[in-house]
Amino acid sequence: MKWIDRAEARFGHLAITRLLHGIALLCALSYILSLANPGFFSLLELNPALVMEGQVWRLVTYVLVPQIFSSLPFPEWLNAAFFVLFMMWMGNGLEEAWGAFRLNLFCLVTMLGITIAAFLFGAGYAQYMFVQVLFFAFARFHPDLQIHLYFILPVKVKWMAWFDAAILAFQFTFQSNSFRAALLAVLGSYFLFFGREIWHDLRHRKTVAARRQRFEQATAVADDDTLHRCQVCGQTEITGPELEFRVARDGHEYCTGHLPKPTTAAP
Repeated sequence: MKWIDRAEARFGHLAITRLLHGIALLCALSYILSLANPGFFSLLELNPALVMEGQVWRLVTYVLVPQIFSSLPFPEWLNAAFFVLFMMWMGNGLEEAWGAFRLNLFCLVTMLGITIAAFLFGAGYAQYMFVQVLFFAFARFHPDLQIHLYFILPVKVKWMAWFDAAILAFQFTFQSNSFRAALLAVLGSYFLFFGREIWHDLRHRKTVAARRQRFEQATAVADDDTLHRCQVCGQTEITGPELEFRVARDGHEYCTGHLPKPTTAAP
């Protein structure tokens, strides 16, 4: 997009390389510190009321809280390790596809949207949504990449993304307003960066589908434009070029294999 190109030309030198690597390592550090102080995560979480009291670091540090919950009965330390490795893996793929500046800008715009939503409706899902939109961006660039979930189950990234999207859509119907606002905020940043591309893809698919339909219709017409067709099997000189066709006494045309035998008149 042109505005991103102009911003990169002017501010590209300010980009932080390996941004998600740094976030992942700081997440690991925050988890270790939480083992010594169980309340440590509460010092990092986005809390609009405390931000207004002067704890402005929370506008940034909430992304340093690792996701240590899981639907599987794994210990917290293992979930934290998976999360750190996952963030670094996404960072490699996003920075390779996007470049450091665009990844930085995407994170910044996403965090800005999350912050606005948090101040208006609450911040219970800030860090969770930040990771989700990063994964959706990663899936946009690497849809057919296969990973082994928890090093066991092979699955393509695009199917994981569609599953996550379905879960989020389901949760949107009954979760709190803070959840809905955070989800809409990250979707806004996602479509800001990918909306034009998605729109072009949809238009291209529609054009391709229309061309395919016209081709199939033309092929069907071409198949009907034949000189010979067997009344029994429907074969033509196009579908069965080796066949010979004859017109019987009943006025219909048959291939030689289905040509009616002449009846013998009774004496």
